[in-house]
Amino acid sequence: MSNNDPSDTSYVKMSTADVVSPSGASSADTDASLIGKHCQLEYCNQLDFLPFLCQSCHKTFCLDHRSESSHNCSCAGAWAERRRLAQLARPSAGEGKRMRDLVAQKPCADDACKTIIGTSLVPGVHCTSCNRDYCLKHRLAEDHDCKSKVPIGARAMSAAATAATVQASAKSALERFKLWGKTKREEAARSMPKPKPSTAAQRVMALNTLKKTAKGDEKIPPEKRIYLFVEAENETAKAKIPKGEFFYNKEWVVGRVLDAAARSLQVQNINNQSSKEEDRLRVFHVEGGRMLEFNEKIEKVLVNGNTIVLLRGVGPPPDLIEM
Repeated sequence: MSNNDPSDTSYVKMSTADVVSPSGASSADTDASLIGKHCQLEYCNQLDFLPFLCQSCHKTFCLDHRSESSHNCSCAGAWAERRRLAQLARPSAGEGKRMRDLVAQKPCADDACKTIIGTSLVPGVHCTSCNRDYCLKHRLAEDHDCKSKVPIGARAMSAAATAATVQASAKSALERFKLWGKTKREEAARSMPKPKPSTAAQRVMALNTLKKTAKGDEKIPPEKRIYLFVEAENETAKAKIPKGEFFYNKEWVVGRVLDAAARSLQVQNINNQSSKEEDRLRVFHVEGGRMLEFNEKIEKVLVNGNTIVLLRGVGPPPDLIEM
């Protein structure tokens, strides 16, 4: 064979020694047909003194049919796969973050992506943060939601520590709202001595204002409406609309009110998709100073003008809240 690097192309030019007759006869005594080889493409069969060897199907071809496509190779791509595997076996070089276009063939690590990476046409990119391999489309951290993933090979404690951090933040927010509710009740008690006609009048005026500004489903009969102030805790709920005034059907349970409030404030609500408490939203009743159960009817626990707050990751009332 010639000294051509076989990894450069799917074919290599054969040398004179490869194609001369093995009988040892001199060129003067040797028939021309015994020097060289015939192209093995069925309809060609041209005699070529320096033919080409296909590295995929290992047949010989003339100049015009040397490439895999020109002779419709039955083993197309075999040489490229051998080259890729040979490169995979070599020690990696360099430091830091780099593109790993020599990863073994496998699906992209993004859950929704079905792209096969690690091929000669589709390289793989290794993320050093989550220790996974991705296609070019999902190579960036924000494209594959890197922050939410536990790195492969990391200790199990990492996930537990992350959950604990989320829970601690939620509990801290809850304590602030409990203190706020307590302060609000104490202020209300001091400002409403007996008898209190003026205070009652003020409450009626405030409620009338709330009824004018509150939004809700107009199909709910007026006599069944309950008017509330609704807020979302900014550290855990991350609402696009931080607060508002709304009315709901007083026959609804807390869980249904939570769904409606989350839609109104544009808070992500995955309560029906995740069983993890750090992902779930809960409802805190400010005036009552406690978390509400999902199955409680709001007419039993709330009155017009009350305030409820959406929080995430605080856990169910029996576990984390002192009633």
